[in-house]
Amino acid sequence: MGPHPAVAAIRLAVRRVLHDIVTELNTTAGVPAATAAERLPERPPEPLVLVACSGGADSMALASALAFEAPRLGIRAGGVTVDHGLQSGSDLRAEEVVLRLRELGLDPVEATAVTVGREGGPEAAARDARYAALDAAAARHGAAAVLLGHTRDDQAETVLLGLARGSGIRSLSGMAAVSGAGGRYRRPFLQVDRQTARKACMVQSLPVWDDPHNADPAYTRSRLRHEGLPALEKALGKGVVEALARTAQLSRDDADALDTWARQAEAGVRDASGVLECAKLYALPPAVRRRILRRAAIEAGAPAGALFARHIEEVDRLITGWRGQGAINLPGKVVARRQGGRLVIRQG
Repeated sequence: MGPHPAVAAIRLAVRRVLHDIVTELNTTAGVPAATAAERLPERPPEPLVLVACSGGADSMALASALAFEAPRLGIRAGGVTVDHGLQSGSDLRAEEVVLRLRELGLDPVEATAVTVGREGGPEAAARDARYAALDAAAARHGAAAVLLGHTRDDQAETVLLGLARGSGIRSLSGMAAVSGAGGRYRRPFLQVDRQTARKACMVQSLPVWDDPHNADPAYTRSRLRHEGLPALEKALGKGVVEALARTAQLSRDDADALDTWARQAEAGVRDASGVLECAKLYALPPAVRRRILRRAAIEAGAPAGALFARHIEEVDRLITGWRGQGAINLPGKVVARRQGGRLVIRQG
């Protein structure tokens, strides 16, 4: 008798991602991809894959699946839990998560405490601190990848948040299955719904912790989860989450294509000294032109996370609506101005 369908679903999702990691590692090492899974156990030392685990249902289901599948592909499985220090007793909860991960057979396992700042709001600040800690842990242990437990429901919420901000097609593309430097972060559950992950924990008798912040209406994502999405499903019927997740993938494909187009077009809109030429930029489709402007602003020192669509639209008007207007101030003390038919973007 096979495992419960929910357990089978999460294990399959993790198995696919681990196989991709194995193939990539062996291809990089010169081992033919077709024999990657068979050859990996012969490669000393065995690669390490970490799971980022909060103790919630999604990440505990992910940890259990990793613990089951990793040895079958010659991979070591470890775990990291991040203590944000935002709630009383968070350090004790982190210790409990460490114990649970060790009981699953993961090694190494650690808890790391972070200090959450205020920049960008509480949710963004906590996210930034968490990823910085995960990056450090991955580097410290020499991990090949870090698995994250974001589900299809999380993806749907991310798409709606991007839509509400009016941030463009890249924002609507949601979370990538592979992201981070060198493809460090992997999200196996983007096609798995939250209820399946919770069911997998229940049938395996895995204790889970429900973060009270996830039900706190002070947080935008919490309001969306408990009020916004249910209202949409009531008005439009079931299937909203699946449709939003599908929209994310389609938007990502389109955004990737436009990014490639912009990279290829950029060299042709600069003069011999590398300065952007307004007439050549004007001839490009707006979606391509604005991507070039965004890249130029980031290269000049504007923080990507603080550079919004409205900033790029203002710079774009120096090209499409030129009336002799003055310089545009961007985040990071970057200034964009039009000079003699050229667009100069640099730190002021």
